[in-house]
Amino acid sequence: MDNTIKNLLEQSKTKIETAKDSVELNNLYVEILGKSSKINNLTKTIPALPQEERAQAGQMINAAKKELEAIFQKTKQSLAASHKLGKSIDVTAPGKKQELGHLHLVSQAIEEIVDIFSKLGFSLQSYPEVDWDWYAFEALNMPKGHPARDDWETFFIASHRATSSLIDSQPNPKLGRQVLTPHTSNGQVREMETVKTPPVRMINISRCYRRQIDVSHTPMFHQFEGLLVDKKVSITDLKGTFDYFTKAFFGPNRVTRLRPHHFRFTEPSFEVDVTCGVCDGKGCRICKEGWLELGGSGMVHPKVLEAGRIDPKIYTGFAFGWGIERTIAMKTELPDIRLLYQNDIRFLEQF
Repeated sequence: MDNTIKNLLEQSKTKIETAKDSVELNNLYVEILGKSSKINNLTKTIPALPQEERAQAGQMINAAKKELEAIFQKTKQSLAASHKLGKSIDVTAPGKKQELGHLHLVSQAIEEIVDIFSKLGFSLQSYPEVDWDWYAFEALNMPKGHPARDDWETFFIASHRATSSLIDSQPNPKLGRQVLTPHTSNGQVREMETVKTPPVRMINISRCYRRQIDVSHTPMFHQFEGLLVDKKVSITDLKGTFDYFTKAFFGPNRVTRLRPHHFRFTEPSFEVDVTCGVCDGKGCRICKEGWLELGGSGMVHPKVLEAGRIDPKIYTGFAFGWGIERTIAMKTELPDIRLLYQNDIRFLEQF
């Protein structure tokens, strides 16, 4: 028995130490230490030995097993270190699906809104996010002292000489101070100055800034601005435009209403409401009475037309604007628009 165990041990050590790769090493493990291996079969012969030899035989077999296990692990590590140990691959397993990203929810909404209004002949324009007081307030019929021009409502640029004339925040004798635009309406007069002679069909989408933050406001947000100026433009055209947009963006069952309001740059002015998508206008805990506020609108004030060098006796127009984030919240039932900017992948992946 002693010689048999020693010979088997030496033969097995040689085989293990000369294994070329992981496949051969795994096969050897089954052959040498597996359930039907020679060393395990020796264990079955112990009861046939004389009583005085059984204990010693069992100890030798167990010692041989431990030594072979140690040699096996050492060889496995050696192969791994020499990069000969490959990982087993299941060629029948399906491949890992490549993860694809997508546009942010705000970008998706912007593209959809632009596409809807382009079908009505509106063209997308871009105007400064840092603009002069003249375009943000004065030209829009907001006099000095108006609450919206207060330093606690609007982000004015501190007065100091900058290296670039583009961001020079020194007050301009005519245009006033520079400001982070609180709305996209600064593009109205700029567009009229550019076009010079109507018709004007402009949409302007840009980042805006206000000192507000809660579940429905963020200090930075995106606003959508629309402007149409031509001969014989009426409130009927305004209402028809909103109805078209609402059905295209929110769904065929949603309708709008115009509610009288007051804005300095439009006369008459209206708040635009849309039926709630949760209760279909019946009234619920979200809308209370069946309506959700979309944004502001109205007929362009004659003084705004004059600021854009357009004769209000010949031309009329309408303007409207609303927050992109609020529009998304109304469409998706988003409870807090601040979620849009927390970059939580668990939230963003839902859209």
